[in-house]
Amino acid sequence: MTDPYTDQHAEALDAADPLRGLRGEFHVPRHGDGEQAYFVGNSLGLQPRSARAHVEDVLDKWAAEAVEAHFTGTTQWMPYHALLREPLARVVGAEPSEVVAMNSLTANLHLMLVSFYRPTRERPAILMEAGAFPSDRYALESQLRFHGFDPATDLIELQPDLAEGTFSMEAIARAIREHGPRLALVLWPGVQYRSGQAFDVAAITRLGHAAGAVVGFDLAHAVGNLPLRLHDDGPDFAVWCHYKYLNAGPGAVGGCFVHARHARTDRPRFAGWWGHDEATRFRMGPDFDPTPGADGWQLSNPPILGLAPLRASLELFDRAGMEALRRKSESLTGYLETLIDARLAETLRIATPRDPAQRGAQLSLRVLEGRGLRGREAGRSLFESLSAQGVLGDWREPDVIRISPTPLYNSHADVLRFVRATEAWREGRA
Repeated sequence: MTDPYTDQHAEALDAADPLRGLRGEFHVPRHGDGEQAYFVGNSLGLQPRSARAHVEDVLDKWAAEAVEAHFTGTTQWMPYHALLREPLARVVGAEPSEVVAMNSLTANLHLMLVSFYRPTRERPAILMEAGAFPSDRYALESQLRFHGFDPATDLIELQPDLAEGTFSMEAIARAIREHGPRLALVLWPGVQYRSGQAFDVAAITRLGHAAGAVVGFDLAHAVGNLPLRLHDDGPDFAVWCHYKYLNAGPGAVGGCFVHARHARTDRPRFAGWWGHDEATRFRMGPDFDPTPGADGWQLSNPPILGLAPLRASLELFDRAGMEALRRKSESLTGYLETLIDARLAETLRIATPRDPAQRGAQLSLRVLEGRGLRGREAGRSLFESLSAQGVLGDWREPDVIRISPTPLYNSHADVLRFVRATEAWREGRA
């Protein structure tokens, strides 16, 4: 039994990894004569090597065929977004008609709120987590004001009840019961961006629906990170981005899920030409006839160049499979946790839940000491030292370093490198 801190142990874990070949499918940034230990897939995923070919295919068709490329070949542009439908549905556990790649996360959230946040005087309230990603809060507050309600009374932000800013299911259930008669909407994250806590989508959906509320999820940090079962779990809608674990590039096209029970809904929506039934779209009629399913919320024709890198990434997800990726993710993050406990317990405190079922790839870390430094100052010092050593995590105010070993391209050797780099910082301040 080798010491987990040794190179031999990390190398043995990596040699036994059936997905180890996938790292070679990505461009890993360089540091000095080697590669970075890149732990920021929860912020921007690495570029798949095949993304360039997909983008160049679009560019070549544009150069050679111009407008005719909408209708020619196996990657014609008119139905191009449909090339992503089935692989994306597999990633999120949905029926193909329930998902669409379009717009951006917050734009999609607003489109969903137009249809699914239908407040009344008796039932105007929205429940969300305190400390949510700011864009979600801005969107919900602006929707409340747009409908004539006061966020001070009708935006209910549940405070965390557990250590390190995490939430118990009991607290979520209690809040839904307490505010149930006033709740129009529950919007919750699949994974909380700062703490890394993962939530039970099915349980929260059941609780919200039992209270008479619509239930939606922001899955920005869950998609491509955790196996999802959106159709079976039954939320009304979900939105996400593709530039994190889905590796589709900076500012990539977002994603949206609308449950099949709403496929032919008479709920109001903001309509656009591309959401019109494709069978009659080109008749250019004055009356909007939405395509059944998530496609019916599209507004304009898709950005083909923007969708091309996502195709490359989804091919890799299909090759690996979400269950295998999850097994490797648990191994990587579990190894990180083990080494922190063994080597860095006096330096780092793990803020993410210890139960693997309540987290994805990410561990959120708080720095305990740094030779006269405390809190944020110590955290920033460590973060900058790691970066200088070619170990890249990310910083989230006020005092969290997020380290996210991504199973498509991170290794156990990367994890060991992070721990050694942290020890080097600590020893340098001794």
